[in-house]
Amino acid sequence: MSRSVASYLRGGVSRVWRFIDASRRAVLNLIFLAIVIALLVAIFGGGVKPLGNKTMLVLNLNGQLVEQTPGGAKLAALANLGEEDGRRFVQLRDVLRVLDAAARDPQIAGAVLVMDEMEGGGQAMLREIAAGIDRFQASGKKVVAWGSSYNQRQYQVAAHASEVYLHPMGAVMLDGFGQYRNYYRDALDKLGITVNLIKVGTFKSAAEPYIGNGPSEAAREADAYLNNDLWARYTQEVEAARKLPKGAIMRTIDTLPEGLQAVGGDLAKLAQQVRLVDGLKTRDQIREMVLQRGMPDAEGKSFRQVGFDEYLARLRQPMTGDAIGVVMAVGEIGDGIAAPGSIGGLSTSNLIRLAREDKSIKAIVLRVDSPGGSAFGSELIRRELELTRAAGKPVVVSMGNVAASGGYWISMAADEVIADPTTITGSIGVFALFPTVDKVMDKVGIHSAGQPTTWLGDAANPTRPLDPRFGQVLQAAVGHVYGDFTRRVAQARKMPVEKIDAVAQGRIWTGAQAKERGLVDTLGSFGDALKSAARRAKLTGDTRIVYIEREGSKLDKLVEFFGGSAAQAVAKALTREAGVALVPAGMPLGVATNAARELTWLNEMTAHKKPFMTLTHCLCTSPQ
Repeated sequence: MSRSVASYLRGGVSRVWRFIDASRRAVLNLIFLAIVIALLVAIFGGGVKPLGNKTMLVLNLNGQLVEQTPGGAKLAALANLGEEDGRRFVQLRDVLRVLDAAARDPQIAGAVLVMDEMEGGGQAMLREIAAGIDRFQASGKKVVAWGSSYNQRQYQVAAHASEVYLHPMGAVMLDGFGQYRNYYRDALDKLGITVNLIKVGTFKSAAEPYIGNGPSEAAREADAYLNNDLWARYTQEVEAARKLPKGAIMRTIDTLPEGLQAVGGDLAKLAQQVRLVDGLKTRDQIREMVLQRGMPDAEGKSFRQVGFDEYLARLRQPMTGDAIGVVMAVGEIGDGIAAPGSIGGLSTSNLIRLAREDKSIKAIVLRVDSPGGSAFGSELIRRELELTRAAGKPVVVSMGNVAASGGYWISMAADEVIADPTTITGSIGVFALFPTVDKVMDKVGIHSAGQPTTWLGDAANPTRPLDPRFGQVLQAAVGHVYGDFTRRVAQARKMPVEKIDAVAQGRIWTGAQAKERGLVDTLGSFGDALKSAARRAKLTGDTRIVYIEREGSKLDKLVEFFGGSAAQAVAKALTREAGVALVPAGMPLGVATNAARELTWLNEMTAHKKPFMTLTHCLCTSPQ
């Protein structure tokens, strides 16, 4: 009896499971069929609906402006869905492509530039977009810019529009370049942490915050020289775009208290008075103004328009024919495999090898936006480019916001190095960090002892003071890498080593300053690099551009997803602990967050299985 009941139950469960499984399959098949039908309709059903006459392109650049979307195209699509914790990204290449295509499109009458949600973007990237707007206007089409407020980066782009408008309650905030840094020597001393810095280069100041309470005189000199050059270029270009007298921006900043008092504290009115903007309008007033100049949409409620994302989706690239391969080198440089948006010595060199072995790719452009990192990873990439040139394929380097230290190392094996005048480059120097926590161990009463067979056996133990002999080993290794670095630069630039050493020493330069010192060949844009590569490869006409990018596996994405979540959880926990133990009451959250980030970087740079890591890193970014 019991057996028949059990058998009946098993049979019932089995039938239910088969029903659920069949239902699941049916639903998935229906979804797949719907996707196939949608694709067929899109392909054979007339394609994308054509634009009407006098359509306005709305450049609503909502998101973080980047050279390459972190994690790749699939993760970018997920981020751009607008999830709560997701971050939207806007690629520079897409902005330039949309502007140039719209300039040639007879259906596009002009553009409306909305800057409110645009974030990030270094000087070189912003100048690229500004130049794209200038090309668009050179085709006879006007650009109207509007913002509820403009920060310094947003205004740098908006200033190139034909007309610039601001919300009546808004402001244009221009405050110059350069900012104060945190220095952690006293804090680390209180904790009992000793940071041993081994470096070569008088101006190699990347790790100074961990060994001092302020910048060295050499760092002060280099930073002032760089920031003053960048700020002079910013003000000159904005003043030229807005047709302002020379020095107008600095006079406005210098007399800001008096000028603001004269207009009753109204920042928007002051911006109009000093001609930073052409008028004060709300968003609906801008809509009405553009509607009166153009054509109404189907509902007659607004002007005829197409958004940035929609217009980008309409653009198609040729799939066959000779091409220029673009390899993106964006982010810090590691030794191994890295996802898009960062650089791995192995993964990036593999991409270069793929481009070299692809017969349809006739030249390579390496787009660099990197402050450096691992010297070994940098050399893997440089060597692969050297092999590419030896195989007969031209290599052109295009420097973006930053191409310094390791970012400069990977740029050496090129037929031509093209930098933006505002690129942060150079920083030809090397350092190694070796923190020890022996004083922390003493404070908490933990002691260590042992009998290694040689003095080197436990020399890299951070719980013990740095052995002077191990310090000598580190200094010799760092000196060797610096010598190798400068010799390679001298060979690439066809200059004496002594002359390279004089402009190296870890000092950073702007692209224009680097050109004066023979560290780059040409000042120009990404587009100039593509033209140079096409010319060197003897390609004519509209050359196909192919981006050689690594797409992570499903497992990579899963690991990265959980890794990011775990990292956020740890960061929150560390912030809570730091807020109680280290950060004084009342310290602004932004200051505490920045300190936590820089101290975390110190830990990450030294948390390797190797006894130490030789770094070619400038710890620098493009000024805000």
